[in-house]
Amino acid sequence: MSETPQEPLPVPAAPVPPPRQTLSYLHRLFEAHGLSPKSKLGQNFLIDLNLLDLIVRTAELDKSDAVLEVGTGTGSLTAKLADPAGVVVTVEVDRSLQPVAKEVIGHRSNVRFVFGDALAKKSELNPDMLSTWDAAAKEAGCTRKKLVANLPYVIATPLISNLLIGHPEIERMVVMVQWEIAERMKAVPNTKDYNALSVLVQSIADVETVRKVAPSNFHPRPKVDSAIVLIKPNAEKRAKVGDVMKFRIFLRDLYVHRRKNLRQALAGWPTGARDKKDVDAKLAELGIDGTLRSESLDIEQHLRLAAVFG
Repeated sequence: MSETPQEPLPVPAAPVPPPRQTLSYLHRLFEAHGLSPKSKLGQNFLIDLNLLDLIVRTAELDKSDAVLEVGTGTGSLTAKLADPAGVVVTVEVDRSLQPVAKEVIGHRSNVRFVFGDALAKKSELNPDMLSTWDAAAKEAGCTRKKLVANLPYVIATPLISNLLIGHPEIERMVVMVQWEIAERMKAVPNTKDYNALSVLVQSIADVETVRKVAPSNFHPRPKVDSAIVLIKPNAEKRAKVGDVMKFRIFLRDLYVHRRKNLRQALAGWPTGARDKKDVDAKLAELGIDGTLRSESLDIEQHLRLAAVFG
């Protein structure tokens, strides 16, 4: 849970230009504050200036936008977001970075800080973060919401999933995530990356990989590749799903034992076993082969299964 959000920064005569975050700049900044990156918090700071600019361009920001950034870090991306956006609510769990971020961001009056975890728990977003975002958007007169962030790897999947499920008003998400997560979100049936996350995201949003990003673009270097991903919630797709939370729960239970075939998985349901003859009859009505595995089904077939077995 987060602590009480900080007051907005004082209004300056003009915003301070954002620093050009390079490796040498980061070293000097951390040394000046007696800090070092914390691997347990998934802190990997982007040092490629062109990639920072690409994230901002992909977000297509203007003064109508209330931006949520999760993972303030040193505030370099925050400052770049704040200049074109109406308001930026930036969330950071590591309070030791507070003086660094405030120094880098400077006196930008349209930045709001929330110091705490973006997740209250795995399946629940921090209510303080959400209320601060809502209030900031209203105060600034913003009509759109966007998530734009270099996400800490450890929270990327639950954060994206929970925002997609509970906040269809978000116009887009531009996020840096692990390459593996990017591949899962846009995977197709009968591939190794296709799973419940693939089905959930693609059933309510359009997903595009903007750029693959090598470890050398971060400090410290992660052990895996990353990707900038554009996710755009799709109202028409969402309408076909109906109850998105119910569908998410169905997918979770369906993929508990993903190596089982559909007949076995549906009959041995985690919340209560089903009669196998009844399962067979329903699958036959749907025209779906019970010997198939769930990862071989497309989005439409998952939706049909959920409507009958959900």
